[in-house]
Amino acid sequence: MEIVAEGLSVAGVYPAVSLEAEAGAFTVVAGPAGSGRTSLLLTLAGRMKPTHGGLRVAGHTRRRAIRRVAALALVDGVTDLDRSLTVREHLRERRRRPAAAYGAALERAGLTVDERAFVRDLDREQRVRLGVALALLDEPRAILADNVDAGLPAAACQSLWNLLRDLDHTVIASCVQPPARYDHLVEL
Repeated sequence: MEIVAEGLSVAGVYPAVSLEAEAGAFTVVAGPAGSGRTSLLLTLAGRMKPTHGGLRVAGHTRRRAIRRVAALALVDGVTDLDRSLTVREHLRERRRRPAAAYGAALERAGLTVDERAFVRDLDREQRVRLGVALALLDEPRAILADNVDAGLPAAACQSLWNLLRDLDHTVIASCVQPPARYDHLVEL
């Protein structure tokens, strides 16, 4: 699925961004806190209305249509996980599927915890992986993940970057420090 942004911006939040991410591309949005990374991801996912510029995601230009093909993984303040729920409860709450679909999503996200584990007992890397699994349940064509490197040691960051890069989806992920390998880099 192709994502094309031309001069896309939200006034006072992030500057004009242009990018062309072909189907299956791994795009990284890097910048310091407060640079507009999260808002850019939300705009690219059809959840925030841009002030300027154009956006086309899988041929769609209307935000509602974009939301149907682009899923958000863990985005703090938007897709927060409920710490009092278990992994299984989050999976079932997101979308009713056969039990095998939940296991498959967890496996693709590389999350190897008991589904009865409470979210409060998961570390940051595991929560990001759960966010990816939840996004996969939406059967999206693109996955957008925010703050991938937040509070993680280098090895855990690298593991998450490998996961995101190897998904069979168009992926856009934000961070402070970009990984060594990506298809496209947007610096804010």
